[in-house]
Amino acid sequence: MDDTKITERGRLTRQRIIDETGRQILAAGIGGTTLDTVRAATLTSKSQLFHYFPGGKTELIHEVAQWEGRQLLEAQEPEIHDLGTWESWERWRAALVEYYISLGRWACPIGTLAAQVAATDAEVERTVKESWDAWREQLATGIRRLQAAGSVDASADPVRVATAIIAAIQGGLLLSQSERAGWPLEAALDHALGPLHTVRRD
Repeated sequence: MDDTKITERGRLTRQRIIDETGRQILAAGIGGTTLDTVRAATLTSKSQLFHYFPGGKTELIHEVAQWEGRQLLEAQEPEIHDLGTWESWERWRAALVEYYISLGRWACPIGTLAAQVAATDAEVERTVKESWDAWREQLATGIRRLQAAGSVDASADPVRVATAIIAAIQGGLLLSQSERAGWPLEAALDHALGPLHTVRRD
């Protein structure tokens, strides 16, 4: 739906539906999230829901994927735009861990969508890939800044290192779910970032 064609109140209602759907997907998965559970939680009628999302659950999931991708990057601001020193990387790490704590569940919304629906929905797959690519490029830019400052070996591949960091985050979150604690995520992050401190400088 074109947001310019709805009122401010309508935009707030629409966003409330997206937010709640994202929370339910994170807690119960795609299969455990239905239009009825979303309607009940948001106190909206069936006609309201289909007014804002004519395509039903499929369209709603697409909107959630786009929203969660934006939220993931915004949650890391402003730190992710200033990764030119080790201190800034530590601030970024702390902000990222705090973001996942704030979700109330040790899981990544984008990672959850990637695992549950991306392989069977081309639009969600494309949105998830765009989110991964944007995140990876932000981290790679920070690594390049460290290289320019002489803090990291110039031979290190920023894209591969950034990819390894994101993979460590996703794996750490998976283990944090079973432990119901943040230390596996923190350990995975520390392990992924550690080699950057020890690589040979030119």
